[in-house]
Amino acid sequence: MKKLSSLLLILCCLFLIACGKGQEINGHSTRTAYRSVKGLKDRLPPENRIEFEVSFWTIRDAKKSDDEFLNTVDGKTPQEIIALGKEIYQQRKNEGFEAYSQYSSWEDMIAKFGKERTDQDRKGKNPNRDPRDKGNDVLYKL
Repeated sequence: MKKLSSLLLILCCLFLIACGKGQEINGHSTRTAYRSVKGLKDRLPPENRIEFEVSFWTIRDAKKSDDEFLNTVDGKTPQEIIALGKEIYQQRKNEGFEAYSQYSSWEDMIAKFGKERTDQDRKGKNPNRDPRDKGNDVLYKL
């Protein structure tokens, strides 16, 4: 009985330790990093999701090597990723990066991406479509 309670206590402690990194990106591999980002993005408030996503992909675009990229994002929180994304944006803009020339600031770029996302969401939803309509079903019989 004493061994069972000790084992249970150890398992509880391990479980609590494992849950402590729930707000950080796991950068052990690109697959785990992408999975972490997806989970973190879903837990963020809606107004921060696009900024976090754009920041992450800005970092990915700037760090071409997988090892360098994973070392950069491993253990970072969403706020740290956003701050790093802003730094990279500003560096690239100062260097004359062509893709950023159309934006006056980081906030302008995020606002434009947010508008594009809401436009995509509106186009994707059709209120006139009956969900039971099998003619518009995307599942195919193979």
